[in-house]
Amino acid sequence: MTEEITHPLCREEEIGSTVSDCETGSSPSSDFAKTTSTGVDTAADKFITKPAIDDVCCGPPAGPASSPSERPGYRLEHFVEDFVQTPAGSVPRVKTTLDSKDLQGTFLVRCGIGRNDYKIAPGLYCTGNPGPESPVLVTANYKLSFDSLRGKIDTLDTWLLVLDTRGINVWCAAGKGTFSTGEVIHRVKMTGLEKIVQHRRLVLPQLSATGVAAHQVKKGCGFKVVWGPVRAEDLKSFLDSGMKVEESMRRVTFSLPERLVLIPVELSFIPKYLLWSIIAIFLLSGIGVDIFSFKAAWFRGLMLAIACAAGIFAGAMAAPALLPWIPMRSFSLKGAITGLAAGLVIVWLFRGWTNGWESLALLVCTGAISSYLAMNFTGSTPFTSPSGVEKEMRKAIPVQAAAVLVTVGLWILASFA
Repeated sequence: MTEEITHPLCREEEIGSTVSDCETGSSPSSDFAKTTSTGVDTAADKFITKPAIDDVCCGPPAGPASSPSERPGYRLEHFVEDFVQTPAGSVPRVKTTLDSKDLQGTFLVRCGIGRNDYKIAPGLYCTGNPGPESPVLVTANYKLSFDSLRGKIDTLDTWLLVLDTRGINVWCAAGKGTFSTGEVIHRVKMTGLEKIVQHRRLVLPQLSATGVAAHQVKKGCGFKVVWGPVRAEDLKSFLDSGMKVEESMRRVTFSLPERLVLIPVELSFIPKYLLWSIIAIFLLSGIGVDIFSFKAAWFRGLMLAIACAAGIFAGAMAAPALLPWIPMRSFSLKGAITGLAAGLVIVWLFRGWTNGWESLALLVCTGAISSYLAMNFTGSTPFTSPSGVEKEMRKAIPVQAAAVLVTVGLWILASFA
């Protein structure tokens, strides 16, 4: 069950040989000589079978040899150790220790870089030396979800059934309909899982429950759905206890570290609006009794830009960090509170250089920006439902847009006061 698959046609010493050659153990050089009729074949044979050497006449040494598992037109992922032969075909065995490439990918995705295409091929994988009674764990093909799972089961022999969730994490994919009943059934049949395992159980993450109907999965592919724990680190205890879930394994948490790790992603959406925002800020700041003043554009524009930065800090950083302690249930209102607090600090800092209209504009500006960014954070929390988010946005966005218009009007009015 755990026999390693070899791919003889990929081995350098067997170039030019056939499958029957590999089975009989005949030399590729002799077979090559048989197919030629000139004296050149001996030289060609020596050239083909000559081993590679690390000593080079110029340039750096050659890189590592290609893996014997590689195939033309297919990419062998760095997290695949080798392959396991099963009645349904070869299954890649993946590493359970994340390497530097995995950690680099995690860092970039956490910063919002390449996040929409951070996925792996769906299908069946395995860890350790699984057999016909080993558990089948189901996850999404978002690589961050996949890495989180395999990194927590380093001592387990498991089969990993990866669904095609379009590169979306488990919870969001269940809500979007890509981690679905149909996809589970389809992937079980596509991989021939019934030929590989003798039991008929699939362990699904609890957070996928909104997208999967267990009774329909049973009817569609013959496998029973067992709901696993919320967190991957609880899987070992869950499996050791005979797939029994403790109450703590069912509880969704949203602790300070869990909130802070999401902040870089929230900040990653800001740069695409930044350039036009800066241009608009300085153009508005230059309008005045002299029609347009470059000196005012610089001085007043800098103040307004700092107020905007304070709003970003309040909404995208302070609001998530202080979330449980900020009054009000609505995220937009929570953001407005942190934004107004930041705005008061800005008004106090510029108290000697601004008039009353400018101070009010700075206060409204920080509040509006902070309210909007904090509202966007609702999609990352377990506190709200999709319908609740939509309801809040319908109410909050018109108010936030009006606050921006008020800021613009007050800022222009202040230059004539």
